[in-house]
Amino acid sequence: MMSSVPNSLASPAVQALVNALVRARQSGIPADDASPGLQLQDAAQAYAVQAGVAQALDMHAGQTPAHWKSGGPNRQAVLTHAPLPAAGVWMSPAVAGTWPFAMRGIEAEVALRLGRAVDAALAASLDVASASQLVDAMTVSIEVVDSRWQRRTDAPAWLKLADLQSHGALVLGAWMPYAARDWTTQVCHLRIGSQDEQIFTGTHTLADPAWLLRDWLQHATRDGAVVPAGAVVTTGSWNGMTPAAAGDLVRVRFDGLGEASLQL
Repeated sequence: MMSSVPNSLASPAVQALVNALVRARQSGIPADDASPGLQLQDAAQAYAVQAGVAQALDMHAGQTPAHWKSGGPNRQAVLTHAPLPAAGVWMSPAVAGTWPFAMRGIEAEVALRLGRAVDAALAASLDVASASQLVDAMTVSIEVVDSRWQRRTDAPAWLKLADLQSHGALVLGAWMPYAARDWTTQVCHLRIGSQDEQIFTGTHTLADPAWLLRDWLQHATRDGAVVPAGAVVTTGSWNGMTPAAAGDLVRVRFDGLGEASLQL
């Protein structure tokens, strides 16, 4: 399927990436991320590819995306963002069934939910504290990392960003009211299949999941979109990425926040 890129960043390179990712998603055959014709120069081009693929596959049914992933390796890094298709966002306990994963990397995360709509003007006025006040709920989440590239997570960084930050699926636990807490002491438990339970304490890369809200909202509203009330952002891994296999039961628990599970 051919698709036009829905913004002024259209270029042969961006268009080639859109077409390659659409074919990969439709066929289940990974695209060649080493191809000289499939390379990008910057994040702006990667975001243009995200938009082009979403348009081609009607990922958001004509609506403003309601689910996102956002994050970065530390507070000094430029954060990156990806709008997630509603298909593949599941409530816990979830069963993947025949969902077409090429890989199954597991990230234990915390997701946040907006209590009100946010436009570009409001987003531009935010700091970390005021952005946190827009959140009404939080929950445990499981991000499943997947890839449409042959080298998977070893593909170039801009190509991974173009591929929705290597998103595969998102599982959300039960929502609870949002409240500030000492995230440096937060304990996270991860168990995958028959593997031993892993325990992580205070390991969020940004030290506070809410730290990224301002950057996410400014990105999401940069083209005039309004992020709706109830929109959800999952905020980065506490465990890095842990491989799982088909048939594994994935269980994530954050002390005081609840749990989520996914049967792969």
